[in-house]
Amino acid sequence: MNKGIWYGIGAYAMWGFFPIYWKLLQHVPALELLGHRIAWSFIFLIIIILISKQWNEFRSLINTKTLRIYLIASLLIGVNWLLYVWAVNAGHIVETSLGYFINPLLSVFLGLIILREKLRWSQWIPIVIAFIGVVYLTFTYGRLPWIALGLAFSFGFYGLAKKLAPLSSVFGLTLETGILFIPALIYLGFHEADGTASFLHTGITADLLMIGAGVVTTIPLLMFASAAKQIPLTMIGVLQYLAPTIQFLIGVFIYKEAFDTTRLIGFSIVWLALIIFWVENFMANRNPPVQPLPEVGAD
Repeated sequence: MNKGIWYGIGAYAMWGFFPIYWKLLQHVPALELLGHRIAWSFIFLIIIILISKQWNEFRSLINTKTLRIYLIASLLIGVNWLLYVWAVNAGHIVETSLGYFINPLLSVFLGLIILREKLRWSQWIPIVIAFIGVVYLTFTYGRLPWIALGLAFSFGFYGLAKKLAPLSSVFGLTLETGILFIPALIYLGFHEADGTASFLHTGITADLLMIGAGVVTTIPLLMFASAAKQIPLTMIGVLQYLAPTIQFLIGVFIYKEAFDTTRLIGFSIVWLALIIFWVENFMANRNPPVQPLPEVGAD
């Protein structure tokens, strides 16, 4: 099997098993976990850049325009990380998986609305079906599935910002976490000063897991970056559903979250939309439109 496929499977599998990691830190407030994830990710990424002797290249790419784009990206990913960690530790793993199932369809819709990309008529079908699924879940939940939608929208707009951003995935995440690094340190320092911090006060295992948040954030990103260079985009499209599928199974079978018939119906509607979306995308890429032959004398 292509090495790139293994890297892709590894990246999405690690993202899929994230709930188990954060559950081990359930006693730590979500905002404090976010601070540690930002701080240790930035430190780990800087070490990678220094070891690979890319520091000068990284610095040369930073300018005012780049900072503006990545300021927006950093705020979006910060919101996404905070909401995800809080939701996992509050017992909403199944709903977080729904957010990442919805995300690919939302990204297509954002491309239509914001980037003025054109959709094939057949691409509207899964978007409409997914919308029906969300409406159904809203009525059966008795509330809007705001966790799922919050994750989908924050990551969808984050993906949009990254589409417009000029840096590689490693440089980009380094700058994003760098922008949030000082606020994160101030927040963590404040809690240390008033005696409410968890780090260094709840045992060596918890300390190592908080430090490890930077590693588990960065490693799948590096694996994904390597996979993206070696395998087709259509394969990436298939693999991206591995993470929310694992999260869903973990929520239902390991942490015994509620998943009754009504939720099964709602999720099935969304899954149907995803199947149609993937099949339509696969067929469109498999059979690209035939380009007309150039006219005689054309440049």
